[in-house]
This record gives sequence, structure tokens and C-alpha cells, in this order.
Amino acid sequence: MDVDAYLERIGADRSTGLRELHRLHQTAVPFENLGIHLGEPVSLAPADLHEKIVRRRRGGFCYELNGLFALLLEELGHEVTRLGARVDGGPPFDHLTLLVDGVWLVDVGFGAHSTYPLRFDGRSPQPDPGGEFTIVPAADGDVDVVKDGKPEYRIEMRRRELPDFVPTCWWQTTSPDSHFTRKTICTRLDGDGRITISGRTFIETRGDSRTEHELDTDETLLAAYRDRFHISLPRAPTRPLSPAS
Repeated sequence: MDVDAYLERIGADRSTGLRELHRLHQTAVPFENLGIHLGEPVSLAPADLHEKIVRRRRGGFCYELNGLFALLLEELGHEVTRLGARVDGGPPFDHLTLLVDGVWLVDVGFGAHSTYPLRFDGRSPQPDPGGEFTIVPAADGDVDVVKDGKPEYRIEMRRRELPDFVPTCWWQTTSPDSHFTRKTICTRLDGDGRITISGRTFIETRGDSRTEHELDTDETLLAAYRDRFHISLPRAPTRPLSPAS
């Protein structure tokens, strides 16, 4: 991995601490599934992740974003444990999250989540710009991550490796039952707010304020990806995959 290129991609350097790396990554690198709707293959090979996110300056979803961020943190001297999580009762490998240095829950790949790492050993509510988070023990030794009183996901406390997530990643990117194949999403932190393109709707949130407007043409959609997310695409990724894809 070209560590310095990755750090430059997110506006950081080797002296930047974990807390700020977490925020900067979510500001610079969007959570997005656009490649699925452009017919691009999704690979979890480290070299392919680096090529996509660092060299091509694209985003990705949990396996890609947390997968590559874990490698960066290890290069910077952190101890990283990869953990599988279930969202809304989904399969064990539905989501990839990270336990860093045995203390911090780190997740730059869940879309709208915590701006900063969460204390994994804390049981009291943790205020964050993204909401109020609580880490709650669950059945069978699992752990729930709760945001504003609502479950985000359930973590299985067993060390995993990135290749363990490949089968579920394939399902997420190919099945008509996956929400990733049904609609495009692109979102990132933007200062003290968040910007999102969901389908053809541009959404901007600032505190309690939320505004929306439609991107009615391919030209306006592609311009929004380029100007607000710094993503240049060859065409509009607007058509969901068919069941035969």
C-alpha cells in the first residue's frame, strides 16, 4: 500500500490521530454503490481496493471502505480486529466493522454513522455529531450498536479476515434481493452536515435542517457527483440491476 497516497487522499498525514482519521475519511471518501449500477466488478483484493479508492478516488461500501481503512491503520501501527455484523437481523457477514487497539469501534463504511470512533468498552450513551450511540451487550456474547435509541447493527465477537466477507459481498452486489442492487446511494460528511444523492434526489442536512431537490437529467446528476463528491463517471448509474444480472 502507498500509505502516503492514501493519507493524501483523505487530507491527513502520518501524525494524524485515529479520531481525526475517522472523520477525515468519511469527509473525503463517499459511501457509494455506484459501481454496481455501472457494471463494475467489486473486488476485495487489497490492490484492487487501493486502486479504486486511492488511485481512482472513488468510494465504496462497508467491505471496501472498512477493508482498506483497516490496512491503513495497521500500516500506521494500530492493532485491528475485523468483525462481522448483522443489520436488521441479516446474515453474520452483512457488515464489516473494526475494533481498533482493543478499545475503539471504528466504522467508516456504514453510511451515516458516528463521526468519531466509539469507546467499545463504554456502556453509557456516547454523544457524537452523528447522534447518540450506545454499546449494549446482547445474547450469545454479541454486542449491539444503538444510535438514538434504535439498533444499528449487532456485532459477532469473533475475529474475521477480509476474505471471509467475499461470499456475502458477492450476494450484496448481484442479488435482486439486496438493497444495494435496487437503488444508487452516494453520501459523505460535509463540514458539520451531510450530503447525499439517493437515486436522483440530492439531500443536504445541516443540524435539524434538511433540503432536497431532484436531479432531473443525466447531466445534472453527473455534475452533482463531480462537483459535490469529486467522482467523475462515464454515464449515469441510474438503472437497477435486473434479476438476471
